[in-house]
Amino acid sequence: MSYAIIQTGGKQYKVKAGEILKIERLEDSKAETKIEFKEILAYGDDKIIEVGSPTVEGAKVEANLIENGKNRTILIFKKRRRQNSRRKNGHRQQYSLIRISKIFSKDGKVLAEAEKMVKPKKKIEKVEAKVEAETASK
Repeated sequence: MSYAIIQTGGKQYKVKAGEILKIERLEDSKAETKIEFKEILAYGDDKIIEVGSPTVEGAKVEANLIENGKNRTILIFKKRRRQNSRRKNGHRQQYSLIRISKIFSKDGKVLAEAEKMVKPKKKIEKVEAKVEAETASK
């Protein structure tokens, strides 16, 4: 199984094809767009690994942006005892939800590719048809 280590938003993530990640919000990006990460620190699989110094030139990771959103509220409460002093503050961190689609090596070869998403509408129709057939026979 191929993986890559990417850097975005001041953090590093180990990613695999088909994986869904919650990262720091990407500016100027809308849902259902394609994103490329060029800051690849390392990539490889079970047998070999390619490590950059500091990045691997030519390697990239493609991802699809699923949505932008906000996390749950984090409450910051500070109290100084016997001073009648307290302060309450809240914060909601913004994030981007992405799905890794492809991992490319430094020579442009595809190392890993995510499977296509299949819509489950056909399965639902078959189940409904079976239920209708059973009720009609009774």
